[in-house]
Amino acid sequence: MTLNNNNLRITLLLLIFSASSIFSFGQKLQLNEKEYFETTGLNVLVFNNEYNGMFFDEKTAGIELIHHGVRTSTGGAVRLQNTPEQWDLIPTLVEKTVDKDNKSIKFTLRYEAYDFDSKITVTPKSNGFQIAVSLDKPLPEELEGKAGFNLEFLPSAYFEKGYLADGKPANFPLYPSGNTTIKPLKNKIPQYAEHSTFDDRGLKEYIEPKPLAKGNTLVFAPEDPERYVRIESDSEIMLFDGRNLAQNGWFITRSILPANQTGEVLKWYVEPQTIENWVRKPNIGFSQAGYHPEQKKVAVIELDTNDTPLEQASIYKVTATGEKVKHLTVNVEEWGKYLRYNYLKVDFSSVTKPGLYCIQYGDQTTNTFSIDANALKNVWHPTLDVFLPVQMDHMTVNEAYRTWHGEPFKDDALQAPVNIEFFDGYSMDSVTDTKYKPLERIPGLAVGGWFDAGDYDIQTGTHCRTIQSLVDTWEYFKVSRDQTFIDQETRYVDIHRPDGDPDILQQIEHGTLNLVAQIENIGHPVRGIIVPNLHQYHHLGDASTETDNLPYNPELEPYETDGVSSGTLDDRWAFTNRNHMLDFSTVAALSAANRALKDYNSELADKCLRLSKKLYSEAAEIMKTAKPNRFSRWGRFNEIAAVLQLYIATGENSYAERYEELIWPALEESSEWTLSMALQALPHMDEDFKEKLEKYVAKHKAEITELEAENPYGVPISTRGWAGNSGVIDWSITNYMAYKAFPEIIEKEDVYKGLNYLFGCHPYSNISFVSAVGTRSKKVAYGSNRADFRFIAGGVVPGVLILNPDFPENKEDWPFFWGENEYVIDIGAAYIYLANAVNDLLNEQ
Repeated sequence: MTLNNNNLRITLLLLIFSASSIFSFGQKLQLNEKEYFETTGLNVLVFNNEYNGMFFDEKTAGIELIHHGVRTSTGGAVRLQNTPEQWDLIPTLVEKTVDKDNKSIKFTLRYEAYDFDSKITVTPKSNGFQIAVSLDKPLPEELEGKAGFNLEFLPSAYFEKGYLADGKPANFPLYPSGNTTIKPLKNKIPQYAEHSTFDDRGLKEYIEPKPLAKGNTLVFAPEDPERYVRIESDSEIMLFDGRNLAQNGWFITRSILPANQTGEVLKWYVEPQTIENWVRKPNIGFSQAGYHPEQKKVAVIELDTNDTPLEQASIYKVTATGEKVKHLTVNVEEWGKYLRYNYLKVDFSSVTKPGLYCIQYGDQTTNTFSIDANALKNVWHPTLDVFLPVQMDHMTVNEAYRTWHGEPFKDDALQAPVNIEFFDGYSMDSVTDTKYKPLERIPGLAVGGWFDAGDYDIQTGTHCRTIQSLVDTWEYFKVSRDQTFIDQETRYVDIHRPDGDPDILQQIEHGTLNLVAQIENIGHPVRGIIVPNLHQYHHLGDASTETDNLPYNPELEPYETDGVSSGTLDDRWAFTNRNHMLDFSTVAALSAANRALKDYNSELADKCLRLSKKLYSEAAEIMKTAKPNRFSRWGRFNEIAAVLQLYIATGENSYAERYEELIWPALEESSEWTLSMALQALPHMDEDFKEKLEKYVAKHKAEITELEAENPYGVPISTRGWAGNSGVIDWSITNYMAYKAFPEIIEKEDVYKGLNYLFGCHPYSNISFVSAVGTRSKKVAYGSNRADFRFIAGGVVPGVLILNPDFPENKEDWPFFWGENEYVIDIGAAYIYLANAVNDLLNEQ
């Protein structure tokens, strides 16, 4: 069809009218009492969250946008790279000033290594906001052409959407496909502690992505009212794809700061358009795994503060013919405000008839869930059957047609060098605390153990907690499930293939083998065992390819091999500085393993007890002479666990006496973890012990009641940089043990609601945080297969991360937020215990 000029004008007017009815042009950003900018459908955070000194860029700092309820942009700051990686240098926030009179926020950033400061002011302007960068001194010469202002955009928020660069159209790539160039390494801004994320193979060069587009005006997602953002500047704006360097990279907008200038050197205008009268859809939280008929059933509805609460919600039953029949109408109870949302509760405990159900609130209808006596019976199976086997180090792990990984780290391990600050929290002081010289091979370490989390290191503290939880599950619930073939002799694992032995005992054995190897070959447990290079540490894929699996031979050149050894320094390092707290944790784990393995592997069980006794004596002596510091309290707590497990294993009174000497002062410090250890001791103590413990359980109950007033879910929700599912699980386990001993004080519901929270009754979304458990569960997580946007069945993620000051988040379309989405072995093991504990209560007569 051909349009004449009049038709074209009419068409354009209709488009403009249509756009103005969708987009909100008149609502200005306001500076609120929580010190960020907001309007309907948009929040602009300005360094409400800072860069992390340990893990550097966690993509939760700088200027950030929460656009129609989703955090779509982060990292607004002066950076030294076009596409910053996690371990690139980050600026320090020197000062932040909130100017309420002028409705602006100013902050100063500093790069200490270059004596370079920048000042940035964010001010509402027109229908968006202005970012102005000022310098008191010209750029240092070495930063000319390198320092620029960056603002990063979440790739998954813009997949399958277009953009315009000065009017030229293009699409955001689903998979990184932009061009790169190679530059001399001498030109690169150094990364953390001179590490490098790029293996240059000795060529002394690095990769630098080229821009996808350039212009003075960039428009993102012009076709999508929820994601439309326009950025304008007199300076050139470049658009980069950070995923060319790292799978966790973002789309980055960037303008280079000019050389030899001071004062205001750069100005951007950013306009994220919003939908008029936008209201976030209600989030109906409930257990995706379903409910036992006798359980209390309470859905929690999370509402936008601009939403008007409805008076009722309905429960529908889904029949065998597919019909949805209204089963119950419930009056909604208003709970109040928590963080940024309002909350309602829907109690449908009266529904007890087995079947498939869903919840309707207004025009929102949930997916189905079951009510059945066996609804929760098998929820822990994927964690034991799949997740823990996949995490097994030093084994080939197969599942039907798929091999998860070959046998990794046959070349374990070398003594770590001294006087180093390493990545991922590892470090060594001026001595090794062993008989080995730096980079000397430590024999016997290529056995047992699990990958700690989404990466491939062994962390001994996590191992200890994992073994303890698995032993507790074995001793309390006698779990005898056998669905995994595990052969230590041939180092082979086959998932879904029974072998006649309880899987949980085989897992306890596997973790214990590595702890025993550490003590036998090093003399004490170590902080951990990790690869020496940052370009190995971020390895994604088959774990067996992270090293060449050949022991390091300093007589050979890099990448040279004689068939049995290699000149490539890629073998993992053991970080061996001794720590009496870790000694005590290992004593507890080995003493517990001794009991579980007695009839399964008596030789290993005997070693466990012998080594744990010796290790305890040594650690106790070290603690006597150690200078008090901020860790002394934790040293005492760890000793409590050690002597308790030794006493249960041996029955020797000396351990019981030391336990009682330590436990009561520790309980006065009101630690939930200490209460858990006291409750665990109850079956082995006299009636007087139980009488003394009762007041601490009553105090704990009062804290549970306080939680019910603190948030609508009634569980301890963490506000740290790592989300809090681990704390919720531990808290629920404590409640279980307290209920078993003091049912007149603690209720079953105090245990159930922790599991309900994990399964979907939580903020931000209603997915189950246990992958492959529940109708809708975590399908995009930070596991070893995260680059494929996939999951590992049975893995438990950290959960809802609370970003300052009030934003709960758990990304289901972006796996690379480890604080929200990273599987860790000890959380999985504790979850197995909790799931069995809940079933124990549900089956009580």
